[in-house]
Amino acid sequence: MNTQNAVKQYQTANSQGKIEDASPHQLIHLLMEGALTRIAQAKSCIAHDAMADKSVQIGKAISIIGGLQGSLDMNAEGDISENLDALYDYMVRKLLDANVKNDPAILDEISGLLREIKDAWDSIPAEFHHATQKTASR
Repeated sequence: MNTQNAVKQYQTANSQGKIEDASPHQLIHLLMEGALTRIAQAKSCIAHDAMADKSVQIGKAISIIGGLQGSLDMNAEGDISENLDALYDYMVRKLLDANVKNDPAILDEISGLLREIKDAWDSIPAEFHHATQKTASR
């Protein structure tokens, strides 16, 4: 995982909070939370006819998802990284579509997909969190 890239994307999209002490596993958790928050804020902006703010929030969500995508270890065995890469690409394209169409249903779809990934990530037992740290040091 390219942790520095993920940290930069998170800091760019979210200037609050301290992430310097976060482990790579915690960082991915924070990125996913940040993206979900931005998508929820964009949905609220649509409901309140705040289109400029909606675009900003969707842009931040796209940036965070880009950080998640950039943190994938494409050299890892199995198809997980390739599948996540394709899914993150799909999410970015759909977020762009939601921005153009002002469609909260698309935002709900992307939130649901991201929540599923986050739930799976969060369910990784603590004894396996070191695996992401080994990947980060490559």
